[in-house]
Amino acid sequence: QSRGAVVAKELLGECFKGFLITDRWNGYNWIPASMRQLCWAHLVRQFKGFEDYGVHGQRIGQALQACSASMFSHWQRVRDGTLQRSSFQQYMGPIRSEVLELLREGSVCGVPKIAGRCKEILKLQPALFTFVRVPGIEPTNNIAERAARPAVLWRKGSFGTDSKDGSCFVGRILTAVTTLRMQKRNVLDYITQACEARLHGHTAPSLLPHPLHA
Repeated sequence: QSRGAVVAKELLGECFKGFLITDRWNGYNWIPASMRQLCWAHLVRQFKGFEDYGVHGQRIGQALQACSASMFSHWQRVRDGTLQRSSFQQYMGPIRSEVLELLREGSVCGVPKIAGRCKEILKLQPALFTFVRVPGIEPTNNIAERAARPAVLWRKGSFGTDSKDGSCFVGRILTAVTTLRMQKRNVLDYITQACEARLHGHTAPSLLPHPLHA
């Protein structure tokens, strides 16, 4: 019922040591900005919105979108193996500098909506380019958004659950199915093994990837 920091700490654990890819919601501010990556899909939508605020907004918004497009173009090459990470980091130097300069310019542009938004983003400056320096970090949370999409569609189509036990089951089965699919493991085989383990009083098979579990 809440997305506040208390709930985030309960979910992630107060001693969370990983990296989070998030929007700018302040419920995540207890995590150091250096351990976060702001979702660039969210940022690009905000930059697009700058165009609604006159000539200054259009210029800054379009320039930031151009930087984003260059960044994603280079990143796609890193992902498909046609660009080395070291070269990517070199290419990102000028792009990073331009993005920060545009955000600083926006923060004093005299348009309250744009200035406020740019100041908020600059406060989280260390979280803008974590994916450039940390291998394995993505620039967006699109993977998580796609993973959650089936659950959202199920909720809309079924109108949710009527009991705490029903909600618990749905949360567990959707988590299991999504986790298994991400690992390219057979869902029916896993559920069959889990049910058989329960019937025989054995430990259920792990949802962790096999190398990790081993």
